[in-house]
Order: sequence, then C-alpha cells, then structure tokens
Amino acid sequence: MIITIDGPAGSGKSTAARKLAAHLEIPYLDTGAMYRAIAHLALEEGVSIDDHDALVQLAESADLWLDCGPTHTRVKANGHDISEAIRTMAVSQVTSPIARIPEIRRILVEKQRSIGRQLGSFVTEGRDQGSVVFKDLADVRFVVDADLEKRAERRYQELIADGEDVSMDDVRENLNTRDANDCKQWAPLLEPGQSIKIDTTNMSLSEVVDCLECHVRESVGA
Repeated sequence: MIITIDGPAGSGKSTAARKLAAHLEIPYLDTGAMYRAIAHLALEEGVSIDDHDALVQLAESADLWLDCGPTHTRVKANGHDISEAIRTMAVSQVTSPIARIPEIRRILVEKQRSIGRQLGSFVTEGRDQGSVVFKDLADVRFVVDADLEKRAERRYQELIADGEDVSMDDVRENLNTRDANDCKQWAPLLEPGQSIKIDTTNMSLSEVVDCLECHVRESVGA
C-alpha cells in the first residue's frame, strides 16, 4: 500500500504523515528531507545556489541514507546524521530554489523510487509524490493545505521550539515564496478525481490523522 500526501509547507502534512504511518504500522518516507539534505550540504560546503552545475554534482555524489521508521525519518549524508540540522530556517531558505533544478529533481526522484521499492508499503509526503514520483503506484493520493496565516503560525512555533531566532514576518515571507515556487508541483492533483483534498486550517492534528486514516481504509477496503 502506497499513500502520498502533498501540499505546501506548514499545512501539517509531515506530522500527519508520521502519525498516519504509525497508525497503519507501515514506514514513513519524508522526501522533503532529501532536498533539505542537499541544501544543508551546499551551505556546509559553500556552494552557491546560483551554481547549478556544482549543485547537481553535489547531489550526484552525495551518499544519502534514510531510516524510514513508522514515526520518523532519520537522515544521514556522507556518513553524518543531519536529521536535526536540515530543519533550520537557513536550510529552508535555500531548499526551494535547489529543489527547482530539474537535474536535482531527477536524481532525487530516482532515489525516492528506489527507496519505495525497498519499502513496499509506506506513507510518503512532499510536493510531487502523487503527481510525479508515485503517480502510477499510489493507492491513495492526498493534497493537504491550510491558509497562509495558520501555516506560518505552525512553522514559527516549530522553529521557536527548536531554538531558532526568527520572526513571524520572516516565516510568512519564506512560506509565500515557497508557495509561489512549489505549488505547480502538486497542481495536477487538484484536478477532479485526482486526489483527496483536506484543508487543515481549523483541524487539530488528531482530527487530520483520523480523517486521513478514514479515507485510506475506505479506499483500500481495510
């Protein structure tokens, strides 16, 4: 069973995907962590986000390893655990432009499909899981969204809890920019009959997870 959850940052899809995977007792694949890993490596090695050739070379040579548990994804790059390091605001700011480079998307999409084949059944979330990566394999495809203010508030609280020194304005601007760049990736899923759409603006996490699980069990007859 393959379940894809796509949508913008701060919509609650990552946390909901982890919880849903735990409820279904199958692995959770956080594909956004792979793009964040490349962004982290670029920052660490001083590679400019404008140097596409160097970024592609970085992605090609990076030894990425994901431990996909039911409630987590641990990420290693070149032998180092960077699971926490990839969640900073600095990484967030450069992830989107890096993820728009076609050659990098091609490299990571192949890695994601390879991981998917190894896992068999899993919940995966990102920007193009249902529209591109597992388009013809997914049993259930979701698009999860929320209004910008709610998403900014959620992301701000996460960053503050992690000790980041950020403002709501910075977070809102970052999300706005990412929305403009990323929305076309899940746009095909907005066509009638292509996905199940859920607005989490006024929903608690438990309500979101219950809603997702209900749709999954109805769809697969579980």
